[in-house]
Amino acid sequence: MEELTPHRRESDRPRGKLRKGMYILPSLFTTANIAAGFYAILQTVHGVSGEAWHLDFAADAIGFAVLFDGLDGRIARMTHTDSDFGRELDSLADVITFGVAPALLAWMWGFHLLPAAAMPPDLHLKIIQLGSIACFAFLMAGASRLARFNIAKNPQPSNPGHPGKKYFVGMPIPAGAGVIAAVVHFSAGVPVTSWVTAMSWLMMVVVVGYLMVSTWRFYSFKDIDFRSRHPFRLIILIAIVFASIWFFSRPALFVIAILYMASGVLWRLQWIFHRKNPPAPPAYREASQNP
Repeated sequence: MEELTPHRRESDRPRGKLRKGMYILPSLFTTANIAAGFYAILQTVHGVSGEAWHLDFAADAIGFAVLFDGLDGRIARMTHTDSDFGRELDSLADVITFGVAPALLAWMWGFHLLPAAAMPPDLHLKIIQLGSIACFAFLMAGASRLARFNIAKNPQPSNPGHPGKKYFVGMPIPAGAGVIAAVVHFSAGVPVTSWVTAMSWLMMVVVVGYLMVSTWRFYSFKDIDFRSRHPFRLIILIAIVFASIWFFSRPALFVIAILYMASGVLWRLQWIFHRKNPPAPPAYREASQNP
C-alpha cells in the first residue's frame, strides 16, 4: 500500500493542473466581453465622422458581448468553476460593456449627431442636454442593477415572482444594452434625423433604465436543460433563432429585444390584474355553480 502512494500522487497532478486550468475558461469569455465593449466604445467615438457603419459595428460588438456574457456564466456552472474573482470580474465587465458602451452609443446615435438645421437651435441644444441626462440615467440604472444583484442574498422576485431561478428581478443589464444595440443595428447605424424621433428615443432609453432597476420579473433562461429527456424541440427552436439572426439579423434581433422587454411589462400587468381580481374562494364557487 505504501508503494502505490507515490504513483497515485503523480497521477493526480495532471488532474489538478487540468482542474486549475478550467477556472481560466470562463474568464476568457469575460475578457472577450470586455474586449467587445472596448471595441464598441472605439467605434462609437469614430462615429463622430458621420459614417453610419461605425455605429452599426458598435451595436454588433455589444450583441456579441451579450453572447459572451451568457456563455461565461453557463460554462462556469457546468464546469463548477465559478469563483468570487470570476463574479467580480464579470460585474466590472458588465459595467463597461453593457453600461458605458450602450449609453455612449445611445447618446451618439440619437442625440449628438442630430442635424441642427432641421430644428431651432434652442430646441436642438435642449434635446442634446436631455439626451445626455437620459443616457447617464441608463448607465446609473445598469450599475445599480448590478450592485443590487451582487448583494442580494435571495435574488428572486418576491412581488411578483415564484421560488427558484426562473426569473430575474428587473431586466438584466445585458438585455437593456441589447435593446439599445438592436435598435441601432436595425437602422444600420444611420443616426436619428428628426427631433420627434429623438424624443421618442429619449423616452425609450429612460424606460429601459427603469426596467433594469424595477422589481418586475424577466425570464432568466437558467432552467433550460439540454440533458432533459426531450431536448430535440429545444435544439430545433434554438437553431431557428440562430438561423433567423444569421440571415435576417436586423429585424430578428430587433424583434427579440423588443419582445423580451415587453415580456416583463406583460407579466407585471398580469400580476396587477390578478391582484385586483383575486379568485373566488372554493365555497363561493360551489354555491354559484349549484344555485
